[in-house]
Amino acid sequence: MNVTDLFLLGQRLQRIAESAVPADGIGDHSTGTGTVLLVAADVRNHPRTTVTEIARRTGLAQSQVSNCVARLRTADALLAEPDPRDGRRTLLSASAEPSPRLKAVRDAPLGPALSAATADPEEALVLLERLSALLR
Repeated sequence: MNVTDLFLLGQRLQRIAESAVPADGIGDHSTGTGTVLLVAADVRNHPRTTVTEIARRTGLAQSQVSNCVARLRTADALLAEPDPRDGRRTLLSASAEPSPRLKAVRDAPLGPALSAATADPEEALVLLERLSALLR
């Protein structure tokens, strides 16, 4: 495996993960599931952050981050409060309790997505769990 292979594997894994995320009832959005999950993870790792800071850390365009934040706020996954030092800025933090949408995404089964991607979904899951443990 080389860097290109690793990069392409990462993209393939992202597509498999996105296909496993339930889309029922979320409507059409200009931002993809992967982008929303990236923003949610960044906010979880950096509480009391701003859209500008998220964009800088993730490399996403500020408009993409704003769209993701709007989706996450609608799903009650983020809390927003005015910055006490600068009332024009909004500070974002993850909600204390996982939202119903976040629970649905976390509990989504991987089996169907892995079955569509490989002839041996059980072995793929074992290998993915092993790789995840090694990379922590």
